[in-house]
Amino acid sequence: MALHTFSYIFAGMIAFGISSDLYEGEGRLLDFLVDPKEEGAGKFTWLKVIPAQVIRGLLMSVVLYPALGWIGGAPFSMKFLFFGGLMLIYTDLSSAAPFPSNIEGIVYMKKNYLGVNVFWKTQAEMIIYSAIFGLLGAWLLG
Repeated sequence: MALHTFSYIFAGMIAFGISSDLYEGEGRLLDFLVDPKEEGAGKFTWLKVIPAQVIRGLLMSVVLYPALGWIGGAPFSMKFLFFGGLMLIYTDLSSAAPFPSNIEGIVYMKKNYLGVNVFWKTQAEMIIYSAIFGLLGAWLLG
C-alpha cells in the first residue's frame, strides 16, 4: 500500500512537469479531468489524491499478498520485471477504463483526446511509476 502510494505520488511529481499542459488550464486537452489548480493543488492532493492512492494500494496489496512467497524467492531482476510489468500492463496499458495511454482509449476515445504526443506524455508517468514500483518492490522483498 505504501509502496504504491509513494511510487504514484513521486512519479506524478516528475511527470507533471512534462505533461501539466494536459491537465491544467482552460485549454487543457484532458478537459474531462479535474484541474487541480481549480480546487487548490495542495488541498486536492491531500484530500483526494493521497486517500485514493492509499485505497488503491490496499486493494492491490490484497491481490498480491498470496503471491509474495513465490515472488520473494525469485531473483531481483525477476521481481523487478514482475512488479514493474504488472503495474505498467495491468494498471495502464490493459486497463478497462479508456484513457489516452491505453488500448481501450485508442478504441473508444474521441480523436481530439488522442495523439502520439498525448500518448507519450500520459505514458511517461506510468513508465516512471512502474519502474519505481518495480525497483522498490524487488528491493523490499530482498
